[in-house]
Amino acid sequence: MPFEQQQNQAMTQPPKMISTKDHLYLTDMLSWNLNAANKAHFFAENCSIPEVKQTIEKTCQMHEKHYNILLEHLMDNQKKLM
Repeated sequence: MPFEQQQNQAMTQPPKMISTKDHLYLTDMLSWNLNAANKAHFFAENCSIPEVKQTIEKTCQMHEKHYNILLEHLMDNQKKLM
């Protein structure tokens, strides 16, 4: 029963060390966000409708923000290991 209770609890902080599998997944997430940001930036540059261009630029900024959050987390984790 204690194991079941432990599974249902949300983590309040990231673990001090991440597994190789988690690291690979985070790397994939970085790639996905960078790719989405680059595509959004490209489409915004080539869009002639101001409202649509603004929305696409916001999408680009969102993906850049997510990329930076993930990168910061990985860098903090790397510093802890040294």
